[in-house]
Amino acid sequence: MTPLRQRMLDAMVLRGFAQRTQWTYVTAVKQLARYHDCSPELLSDQQIQAYLLHLLQERHRSRSTVNTTSCAIRFLICDVLGQRERRVKIPLGRIPQRLPELLSRAEVAALLDAPMPIKARTFLMTAYASGLRLNELCHLRGCDIDSAPDRMCIRVVQGKGAKDRYSLLTHELLDQLRLYWRACRSGAKADDWLFASRRDPSRP
Repeated sequence: MTPLRQRMLDAMVLRGFAQRTQWTYVTAVKQLARYHDCSPELLSDQQIQAYLLHLLQERHRSRSTVNTTSCAIRFLICDVLGQRERRVKIPLGRIPQRLPELLSRAEVAALLDAPMPIKARTFLMTAYASGLRLNELCHLRGCDIDSAPDRMCIRVVQGKGAKDRYSLLTHELLDQLRLYWRACRSGAKADDWLFASRRDPSRP
């Protein structure tokens, strides 16, 4: 590992960046250096902009992906190397805002009524009823389901932004979760994964 990469990792750890963000930023900077075959601390603003254009026009990367790369480069240049005056030279593009395509209640009901394994149905029902993100769903444990009548909630531990939060638990979803737990997780403990890996139950 190069001293510069170690400095960048140390800076991200000090700022409490999530592991996923650390990996994404380091990978983005590594690909920039590989593209120019040069240490990123020696690159000019024009070289950085040329790489971002390469991602957009030749690699056809999404605006969101290119902006993530820009953020990684900004962090290296401005926060690690201390060259804050260069921030404006590393552009962030506007991401088009599009309304999501919403399913009607009838369409959702038809989806959930379709023949599928109980684990898949329970996973989809939990996603729809709670609004949790995919990674948050995968990392639910049995003890995160709070069925006390005066609470009825799902606890999300270290979700997006490394934040804990709560989501609502409906009676219909609770019934389905109990059915699933009895059918598929009967020998599991409360702190085991709710949706465990089929190959390795110790993993989500």
